[in-house]
Amino acid sequence: MIVEKINRFDQIISLHTWVLPACTLGILTVYNDKGGRFDCFTIELPWRQNESNRSCIPPGVYPFKKIISPSKNREVFRLTDVPGRDLINIENANYVSQLRGCIAVGNKIEFMNSDAIPDAANSVQTLDKLLAFIPHDEGVINITRTGHYI
Repeated sequence: MIVEKINRFDQIISLHTWVLPACTLGILTVYNDKGGRFDCFTIELPWRQNESNRSCIPPGVYPFKKIISPSKNREVFRLTDVPGRDLINIENANYVSQLRGCIAVGNKIEFMNSDAIPDAANSVQTLDKLLAFIPHDEGVINITRTGHYI
Protein backbone atom coordinates (compact mmCIF):
# COMPACT_ATOMS: atom_id res chain seq x y z
CA MET A 1 0.00 0.00 0.00
CA ILE A 2 2.75 2.50 0.92
CA VAL A 3 4.76 1.69 -2.22
CA GLU A 4 1.62 2.09 -4.35
CA LYS A 5 0.95 5.52 -2.82
CA ILE A 6 4.54 6.64 -3.39
CA ASN A 7 4.72 5.29 -6.95
CA ARG A 8 1.61 7.30 -7.94
CA PHE A 9 3.50 10.56 -7.53
CA ASP A 10 6.73 12.10 -8.73
CA GLN A 11 7.15 14.38 -5.73
CA ILE A 12 7.98 12.95 -2.31
CA ILE A 13 8.43 15.02 0.84
CA SER A 14 10.14 13.36 3.79
CA LEU A 15 9.35 14.58 7.31
CA HIS A 16 11.09 13.06 10.32
CA THR A 17 9.60 14.08 13.67
CA TRP A 18 10.29 13.93 17.39
CA VAL A 19 7.48 14.34 19.93
CA LEU A 20 8.22 16.49 22.97
CA PRO A 21 5.85 17.21 25.86
CA ALA A 22 4.71 20.59 24.48
CA CYS A 23 5.24 20.19 20.73
CA THR A 24 6.48 18.01 17.90
CA LEU A 25 9.63 19.08 16.05
CA GLY A 26 10.65 17.88 12.62
CA ILE A 27 13.06 18.10 9.72
CA LEU A 28 11.44 18.27 6.30
CA THR A 29 13.48 17.29 3.22
CA VAL A 30 12.48 17.34 -0.43
CA TYR A 31 14.40 16.83 -3.67
CA ASN A 32 13.32 18.45 -6.93
CA ASP A 33 13.51 17.30 -10.55
CA LYS A 34 16.86 19.06 -11.02
CA GLY A 35 18.61 17.18 -8.23
CA GLY A 36 18.31 20.09 -5.79
CA ARG A 37 17.56 19.60 -2.12
CA PHE A 38 15.49 21.74 0.23
CA ASP A 39 15.53 21.31 4.01
CA CYS A 40 13.60 23.14 6.69
CA PHE A 41 12.32 22.64 10.21
CA THR A 42 8.75 21.99 11.31
CA ILE A 43 6.65 22.45 14.42
CA GLU A 44 3.39 20.73 15.29
CA LEU A 45 1.20 20.15 18.28
CA PRO A 46 2.30 17.32 20.61
CA TRP A 47 0.87 13.81 20.21
CA ARG A 48 -2.62 13.67 21.72
CA GLN A 49 -3.94 10.38 20.37
CA ASN A 50 -4.62 11.90 16.90
CA GLU A 51 -7.37 14.18 18.27
CA SER A 52 -8.61 16.57 15.60
CA ASN A 53 -7.34 20.14 16.13
CA ARG A 54 -5.27 19.04 19.17
CA SER A 55 -2.68 16.53 17.96
CA CYS A 56 0.22 16.20 15.58
CA ILE A 57 -0.22 14.01 12.52
CA PRO A 58 0.46 10.29 12.98
CA PRO A 59 3.36 8.75 11.05
CA GLY A 60 2.37 7.51 7.61
CA VAL A 61 2.38 8.24 3.89
CA TYR A 62 -0.20 10.80 2.82
CA PRO A 63 -1.00 12.41 -0.54
CA PHE A 64 -0.74 16.20 -0.68
CA LYS A 65 -1.80 18.86 -3.15
CA LYS A 66 -1.23 22.59 -3.42
CA ILE A 67 -4.37 24.59 -2.59
CA ILE A 68 -5.34 28.12 -1.65
CA SER A 69 -6.22 28.01 2.04
CA PRO A 70 -9.32 30.06 2.84
CA SER A 71 -8.10 30.73 6.39
CA LYS A 72 -4.56 31.72 5.34
CA ASN A 73 -5.59 33.33 2.02
CA ARG A 74 -2.49 31.87 0.41
CA GLU A 75 -1.10 28.73 -1.18
CA VAL A 76 -0.35 25.83 1.17
CA PHE A 77 0.02 22.05 0.92
CA ARG A 78 -3.14 20.10 1.90
CA LEU A 79 -2.63 16.54 3.19
CA THR A 80 -5.36 13.99 2.51
CA ASP A 81 -6.17 10.48 3.70
CA VAL A 82 -4.97 11.16 7.26
CA PRO A 83 -7.04 8.71 9.38
CA GLY A 84 -9.74 10.49 11.38
CA ARG A 85 -8.55 13.93 10.26
CA ASP A 86 -9.17 16.54 7.59
CA LEU A 87 -8.06 20.07 6.71
CA ILE A 88 -4.41 19.27 7.50
CA ASN A 89 -1.98 21.72 5.89
CA ILE A 90 1.71 22.38 5.65
CA GLU A 91 1.53 26.11 6.25
CA ASN A 92 3.10 29.14 7.84
CA ALA A 93 2.90 29.74 11.60
CA ASN A 94 5.54 30.76 14.10
CA TYR A 95 4.05 29.34 17.30
CA VAL A 96 2.58 25.97 18.25
CA SER A 97 -0.30 27.90 19.83
CA GLN A 98 -1.29 29.05 16.30
CA LEU A 99 -1.73 25.47 15.07
CA ARG A 100 -4.88 23.35 15.04
CA GLY A 101 -3.40 20.08 13.80
CA CYS A 102 -1.36 21.43 10.89
CA ILE A 103 2.39 21.47 10.22
CA ALA A 104 4.26 24.80 10.25
CA VAL A 105 7.60 25.27 8.51
CA GLY A 106 10.53 27.52 9.40
CA ASN A 107 14.18 27.95 8.51
CA LYS A 108 15.24 27.44 12.12
CA ILE A 109 13.83 26.55 15.51
CA GLU A 110 14.22 29.16 18.20
CA PHE A 111 12.45 30.58 21.24
CA MET A 112 10.64 33.65 19.91
CA ASN A 113 8.17 34.31 22.72
CA SER A 114 8.04 33.68 26.46
CA ASP A 115 6.16 30.34 26.55
CA ALA A 116 9.34 28.14 26.57
CA ILE A 117 8.01 26.14 23.58
CA PRO A 118 10.20 26.00 20.43
CA ASP A 119 9.00 28.20 17.55
CA ALA A 120 9.43 28.17 13.75
CA ALA A 121 11.38 31.23 12.61
CA ASN A 122 10.79 32.92 9.24
CA SER A 123 7.80 30.73 8.51
CA VAL A 124 6.24 32.77 5.69
CA GLN A 125 9.53 33.01 3.79
CA THR A 126 10.26 29.32 4.34
CA LEU A 127 6.84 28.27 3.03
CA ASP A 128 7.31 30.54 -0.01
CA LYS A 129 10.66 28.87 -0.75
CA LEU A 130 9.20 25.38 -0.27
CA LEU A 131 6.27 26.11 -2.61
CA ALA A 132 8.64 27.50 -5.24
CA PHE A 133 11.02 24.56 -4.88
CA ILE A 134 8.34 21.93 -5.54
CA PRO A 135 7.23 22.17 -9.19
CA HIS A 136 4.39 19.65 -8.90
CA ASP A 137 0.88 20.44 -7.65
CA GLU A 138 0.62 17.09 -5.86
CA GLY A 139 2.76 14.37 -4.35
CA VAL A 140 3.15 12.39 -1.15
CA ILE A 141 4.63 13.12 2.25
CA ASN A 142 6.25 10.33 4.26
CA ILE A 143 6.08 11.18 7.98
CA THR A 144 8.30 9.15 10.30
CA ARG A 145 8.80 9.46 14.03
CA THR A 146 11.78 8.64 16.21
CA GLY A 147 9.89 8.47 19.48
CA HIS A 148 8.11 10.25 22.26
CA TYR A 149 10.17 12.17 24.77
CA ILE A 150 7.73 12.70 27.60
